[in-house]
Amino acid sequence: VQVAAGQSVLAAVREELPHVAYSCEQGFCGTCQQRVLEGEIDHRDELLTDDERADSMLICVSRCRGGRLVLDL
Repeated sequence: VQVAAGQSVLAAVREELPHVAYSCEQGFCGTCQQRVLEGEIDHRDELLTDDERADSMLICVSRCRGGRLVLDL
């Protein structure tokens, strides 16, 4: 799924998988947390611990630091 510069990962994913859970869309609740299988994450949330940040992200606010992320959806 391609994510546009002004688009969240959540919005891009929901175009293909509308059932993906979300709530606050601000990085506070954790409902949209997804496991990351590959890629470097630019964390922009206020919730995840350092351990959680190692292999997951909140797709409503966080982004990819590189060209590609692989999520376990």
